[in-house]
Amino acid sequence: MKKGLMVGAMAFALVGSVAAGTTALVSAQEPTVAEFAVAPAAVLRQGSTGGEVKEVQRRLKNWGYYSGAVDGIFGSGTKKAVILFQKKNGLTADGIVGKATYKALGMNDSYNALNGSSGSSGSGGTGGVNGYTSSDVYLMAKAIYAEGRGESYTGQVAIGAVIMNRVKSPQFPNTISGVIYQKGAFTAVADGQINLEPNDTAYRAARDAMNGWDPTYGCLYYYNPAVATSSWIFTRQTVTVIGKHVFAI
Repeated sequence: MKKGLMVGAMAFALVGSVAAGTTALVSAQEPTVAEFAVAPAAVLRQGSTGGEVKEVQRRLKNWGYYSGAVDGIFGSGTKKAVILFQKKNGLTADGIVGKATYKALGMNDSYNALNGSSGSSGSGGTGGVNGYTSSDVYLMAKAIYAEGRGESYTGQVAIGAVIMNRVKSPQFPNTISGVIYQKGAFTAVADGQINLEPNDTAYRAARDAMNGWDPTYGCLYYYNPAVATSSWIFTRQTVTVIGKHVFAI
């Protein structure tokens, strides 16, 4: 048991090099929600067009449901992707993006517009997502912010994805809080950075990871090779490198 905890600590050991002052980068392939801001939300179905369709397509593509162009045209390919997403999230699989599907996608402004609510938290609000509670979203966002606020958006989602992969793995605790607070697993928990208030980007990254986007392709570990001191972690099979972090299995 002690060995397992030490392994978790070594695998997740990060240092203060992820400084709050480091600017998070977003690639050209990762437009922000603001770039798709449009008029009040509408129910989307095959034949719909516009910025909201683009945002739906972007999210579905990032999560592996959609392989077509992010062109703002709701065609048959987009409908099929929406149906797959709805099935995965326990929604009515009709290929129509209404309130329930907007909410599951994390598109809170669109959901609030349809729901007649004036409350808006952008894509980074604290509502639940994909069967997880608002507390889970908040804790995930805090972990992502504490561990990777200097990384690119994809790099932040990747940290969340590792947490989700651990939740699903029999080798680790089966809850988000259990994984994050596992003794010795996160430097940010040990040094108190977990208590920092997450920003909107961290909330968005948490929701993307919890909705199934996994840039790590199933990794259970990540580390910064510039500061890692464990010889064991270097024996893990590298899957991908995102920013300063190596993601491994």
